[in-house]
Amino acid sequence: MKLRAMLCSLFSILCLLTACGSGKKGDTVRIGSKDFTENLIVAEVYALALEDAGYKIERKLNIAGSVVHTAITNNEIDIYPEYTMTGLLTILKLDLITDPQKVYDVVKDEYNKRFQITWFDQTKANDSQGLVIRTDVANALNIHTISDLQREANKIRFASRGEFDQRDDGIPGLEKIYGPFHFKSSKVYDNGIKYQILKNGEADATPAYTTEGQLVNTDIFKLLEDDKHMWQPYYLVPIIRNNVLEANPGIAKILNTVSATFDSKVITKLNAQVDVDKKEYEEVAKKYFQSIKPLLQ
Repeated sequence: MKLRAMLCSLFSILCLLTACGSGKKGDTVRIGSKDFTENLIVAEVYALALEDAGYKIERKLNIAGSVVHTAITNNEIDIYPEYTMTGLLTILKLDLITDPQKVYDVVKDEYNKRFQITWFDQTKANDSQGLVIRTDVANALNIHTISDLQREANKIRFASRGEFDQRDDGIPGLEKIYGPFHFKSSKVYDNGIKYQILKNGEADATPAYTTEGQLVNTDIFKLLEDDKHMWQPYYLVPIIRNNVLEANPGIAKILNTVSATFDSKVITKLNAQVDVDKKEYEEVAKKYFQSIKPLLQ
C-alpha cells in the first residue's frame, strides 16, 4: 500500500510539472504568430535562428490576433511577435502614452508583473496607420505630408474603408488634429483592393498601414508623413514566457540580434515579396535568415 501511495504521489507531481508547461532546458520551444504576412515572416525568421542554434522548435503560426495573447498566457505557445501599442491599449487597456520608449517600458514592466512574460529588445519596425496617395498626384499637387493632403483635399478622391470614416483614429481624429478634409469624393472600398483602386486611377488616396508590401512601389504609391503625429507607433517586439526564458537564457541574445536587423523598410520589403511577388512566407524568411546568419555566429 505504501508503494502504491508513493507511486500515486510521484504521478501527481509529474502531472503538476507537466501542467506548468515547457520551461525545462532542452524542451521544445513553441513559436506562434498572428495571422498576417508580417507576423508570419518575422516569427519564421525567429524560429529559423533558434533552430540554427540547436533549439527544438514547434511552429504554431497563423493564430488570430484576437486570441494570440490568450494562447501565450494559457501555455499554448511560448514566443510570438507582438506590437507595443497593442500591448498597451488592447491587452493592458491602459491610457494612451505618446512617447514610444515610455510605451515600451510600461508594457515590459506590466507584462512581467501581470503575465510573467518578458518583452525582448524593441525593433525599429513600426507598423502603424498612415495615408497613402498616388505618387503622380502627390507630385502634381506637391503633397508630401498629411497637412499637404488636408490643404489639397478638395482635389482628392478618397478611397475609404468605411469604418475609417467613423473611428476616433480615422477621419474624426484626423480632423481634430489637421482640420477638415473636404475631399472631392469619398467612396468605401474593401481593404484588400485599395491599392488596385489607386493603381487603376479610380481614387487618389487611401488609409494604409506603414509596412504594407505594396509601399515598395514608390513610383506608384507614396506614404505621407504624419507631420502632426496623429497615429502612435506600433513597434514590433518578440515576447516570451518567463519560465521558458529562465530555462533557456541563450534565446535572448539570439532574438535580440535578429530583431536589431528589422526596421520599417526591411519589413516592408519582406512583406512585398509575399503580398506583391506572391512568394511563400517560409521561402522569404529563409532567404532573409541566411542573409543575417553571419551576425549570429
